[in-house]
Amino acid sequence: MSSARAGSGLSVWPRRGAIVTAMAALVLLPIEVSDAGWLSHVAKSPSKQGKSSKRGAMLRPATLTIPGKAPKRRTVKLAALGPAGLIASDLETVAATCDPSKFRIVIDVGHTPESEGAISARNVAEFIFNLRLAQRIEEKLKAEGFAEASLLLTQGKARSSLFRRVAAANNLPAHLFLSIHHDSVPNSFLENWEFEGKKSHFSDRFSGYSVFVSRKNPGFKTSLWFAKLLGKEMKAQGLQYAQQYSQAIMGRYRHPLLVKETGIYSYDELVVLRSTRMPAVLLEAGSIINRDEELNMDSPERRDIISSGVTAAVKEFCEPRWGTLGPL
Repeated sequence: MSSARAGSGLSVWPRRGAIVTAMAALVLLPIEVSDAGWLSHVAKSPSKQGKSSKRGAMLRPATLTIPGKAPKRRTVKLAALGPAGLIASDLETVAATCDPSKFRIVIDVGHTPESEGAISARNVAEFIFNLRLAQRIEEKLKAEGFAEASLLLTQGKARSSLFRRVAAANNLPAHLFLSIHHDSVPNSFLENWEFEGKKSHFSDRFSGYSVFVSRKNPGFKTSLWFAKLLGKEMKAQGLQYAQQYSQAIMGRYRHPLLVKETGIYSYDELVVLRSTRMPAVLLEAGSIINRDEELNMDSPERRDIISSGVTAAVKEFCEPRWGTLGPL
């Protein structure tokens, strides 16, 4: 997570000591909102943007097409629909016919090759972690019948790419927007170390995922509903949420904790949550500045665990029988 900039997306922790390395293997095309490709970015302010060394295999960009008109929507009470513990006010609207094969979820890859987000304890850009996890989530959803699940990628500097990302998302008739990120900490919590002969920073003090929503999103209640489903599934996968954002030690980085059992926070000024016209949720999958958790986040096994949790939450969010119930 990061320091908030006025009008920016998820802003970023400032780094001490820039790490400059090329990411030449990643080449993503720019987008105009009317183009057939989707590109995205939730920027976390330039302070968290370093250049990183690139590890692992080259990652593929995604080319997407803009789907047709969204189905008409009607208000449906949640009481007979959702899992136990949710109330009717959590749900504003659902698709009149929620067919998984037609349900459109935007999987937003946080940051860009030029605006990489946080730098991990081992000098890897957050963008790399975000893209790998988002790709796995996309694969998992499509395997479960969500054929319209699509990655949203962008390129460019933090602020400009942020607003292009929101414009591209709003130009699409998507039912749900999910932004994928990995967490860091404020400067005051960082410690120095060396990895493979290079100076770096770490903080093993905090770990865990976090789920964020904005109360300024026009579909806030529906956003919160999906966030609750996602938090419930992450907990069911045996994962713990990051509790530091509710603590006084976080100072101006502290955020209201909406659901203490599963780590749902509000972050009202995040542009990608506030300005998107569809329900929107941001997932901080885990801390890459924590040395042990970074290794977990870099493993295929952890990506499978998280993508399974996301897929289960999306399946609960969009279940075919819901569209047949009508107002209760």
